[in-house]
Amino acid sequence: MSAEPESPPPDAPRLPERAQRLTAFLRATAPGVLFVATAASVVAAQGVRFAVALLAILLTHEAGHYVAARRHGVPSSLPLFIPFPYSQLGTLGAVIMMRARVRSRVALFDIGAAGPLAGLVVAVPVLVYGMVRSTIIEVEPGMFIEGRSLAYVGIRTLVHGPLGPGQDVLLAPEAFAGWAGLLVTMINLVPVGQLDGGHVARALFGVGYRHVEPWVHRTLLAVGVGVSAIGVVEAVRATGHAGMDDLLGLHWMVWYLLLHMVRRAGPLELDDETPLDPTRRALAWLTLALFPLLFMPWWARID
Repeated sequence: MSAEPESPPPDAPRLPERAQRLTAFLRATAPGVLFVATAASVVAAQGVRFAVALLAILLTHEAGHYVAARRHGVPSSLPLFIPFPYSQLGTLGAVIMMRARVRSRVALFDIGAAGPLAGLVVAVPVLVYGMVRSTIIEVEPGMFIEGRSLAYVGIRTLVHGPLGPGQDVLLAPEAFAGWAGLLVTMINLVPVGQLDGGHVARALFGVGYRHVEPWVHRTLLAVGVGVSAIGVVEAVRATGHAGMDDLLGLHWMVWYLLLHMVRRAGPLELDDETPLDPTRRALAWLTLALFPLLFMPWWARID
C-alpha cells in the first residue's frame, strides 16, 4: 500500500539541526529495523517457510510502488513493514510513504497499480506451488478455515480437483502464504481513499469518483453486517446458539471503521484535464476487475 502525506506549508518552521539529523537517521534505519522485526514476528507465527514466501510477496508488492514512484520523480520511503506479534500472520503488511503529492493521473495510476500487479506475479506461483505440496483431509470441529475467493477456489480446484463432502485442503506453509498474499492484494484493491484500488479508480474516473467513493464505504459496512447475519442464522439453526466466531463479517466491519478513520478529507489535486492513455485505461479496468475475483465475503473462521 502507498500513502501520500500532506505536504507541509511553505512557511512551516524548520526543525533544529539536531532534530533534522535525528529525523534523517530514523528515516534511514526504520525500514531495516521494521523489516527485521516483521520477519521475526512472521517466523514466530508460522515458521520459516511461510515467512520467506509471505515476505517475498509483500516485498515485491511494495517494490512495485517504490519503483513506479521513483520513475515519476515522486520521493518516497523504502517499504515500511508492520510487525504484528502473536497474530495468525505475524504482520499487518507494509507501506511506502510518498513525501510529495502526486500531481498527474498517469503517475497516480502507475504507482497505485504497480503494487498489486507485482505482488500477484509472486503470490499466484507461490500459491500454486504450495497447493501442490498440500494434502486433502477430512474437516474436523475446531479447524481453522481460510476465506475463499473465486481466484483461490479456482487454483485449489485446478490442483486438487473438486473436493468431496466434509473434505478440505490442509495448506502447506507456502500455500497459506499465497492465500495471505491474495488476501492482502484484495484488501488493497478496495477502491477507496489511500488504498491502491482508490488510487486506480481516482486515476481512471477522475474527480467525479469522489461522489461514488462514499457508497463504496457504505457497501463495505453492508457486507460486514450481511455476512455476519448469515453466519449467526446458520449457527443458531445448527447448534441453537451463536458466538463471536459466527460473526463472519466482523473483519469487513473493522476494516470499514479503519478506512473511515483515515479517509482523506478532500480530493487529490490532480491534472484532471489529462486522462489516461488507452493502454493504461485497459490496465486500470483489469486492475479493478481483480477485486471481485479476489473478494472474500469472510476472511477466516473456526469450523
